Amino acid sequence: MFTALGSAADFSFLFHYCINARTSTSTRSSSINPYAASHFSKHLSCTRSIAARRAERLKVSCSARAEGVEREAAVGDDSQESDGVRRSRRSADWETARACKESGVIYEGRIEGFNGGGLLVQFHSLLGFLPYPLLCPHYSCNDPHRSIQEIAKDLVGSSISVKVVQVGEEDRNLILSEKDAMWSKFSGQVNVGDIFEARVGSVEDYGAFVHLRFPDGCYYLTGLVHVSEVSWDLVQDVRDILNEGDGVKVKVIQINREKARITLSLKQLEDDPLLETLDKVIPRVSSGTSNMSDGSNTEPLPGLESICKELLQEDGITDVKIGRKGFEKRVVSQDLELWLSNAPVEDKQFTLLARAGREVQEIYLMTDLNQEDIKKAVQRVLSRVP
Repeated sequence: MFTALGSAADFSFLFHYCINARTSTSTRSSSINPYAASHFSKHLSCTRSIAARRAERLKVSCSARAEGVEREAAVGDDSQESDGVRRSRRSADWETARACKESGVIYEGRIEGFNGGGLLVQFHSLLGFLPYPLLCPHYSCNDPHRSIQEIAKDLVGSSISVKVVQVGEEDRNLILSEKDAMWSKFSGQVNVGDIFEARVGSVEDYGAFVHLRFPDGCYYLTGLVHVSEVSWDLVQDVRDILNEGDGVKVKVIQINREKARITLSLKQLEDDPLLETLDKVIPRVSSGTSNMSDGSNTEPLPGLESICKELLQEDGITDVKIGRKGFEKRVVSQDLELWLSNAPVEDKQFTLLARAGREVQEIYLMTDLNQEDIKKAVQRVLSRVP
């Protein structure tokens, strides 16, 4: 599976590949073989007669011309049009395509056929190409056991919402995208903090692409769950946890509307266990002793002393003490991180948790500040300490 996270221009090579592939048709297909159209473009004098005979023999209303992009035999009385009128009309439609690309308008086109790489979609008098990776994920999610060519065959004759993403009149290169159209239609319904039922698409070393299920049951948009957002435990291989086709629940944690990217998380649907206390996250050995020190003669984590000195400079914080240290089985980050614990507050004493690698250490704050003000104070300190 591919995703809208990539640039539509990356798929331009698919157009040239698929134009030279034999079009998959049945006896009822309404498309003409793009491979044949490409060959005919080199012999322009016989193109019209051959295309007309094929159109009559196959009983179709249109034919692909000049590498499968331009429509030549159109519906109605186009056959009576002069060459000059047809050229003028096609030139105007190429201009329309460029305007659509610039404005981002959504176009409703009819699917005229398909081949090994994508769909052939009517765009006025032209024939555009929609690569399979630029289809929205709804089709594959609803029919996971069918090939994309089988799905494409059933789509012939139906209408589809697309955007123009690439226009090359000289190369007769008109690339369309349904994913871009779906982003314009549905991305406004997605906000940071939203939770979606979803289905896993492709799984890569760096994470998994996940398709979001909307209230109407359709999968319109795709987001990325980075490997760091799969689990609170250290994940060596995403495939140990997620596989293509899995149903999951995800949380939206970031949206880049300019680049049409959605960042998702599985782990943030669960509380980080380290936001509790060391007593709950550090396992006890069989002898009954805890795998942690009491803090009396404990070496602080690197950089922690500087942070404690800076915390004392914050208004409202009267005392800072470094407490117990423990070692856990998982490694979340090698960098020093600081969190406000969920430990109960007693006598205005709050607990912070500092962690780096496998080491976790408590810090005790005496303060009149509330939780939100403490978090802001910690953020200011971390921005000052290198």
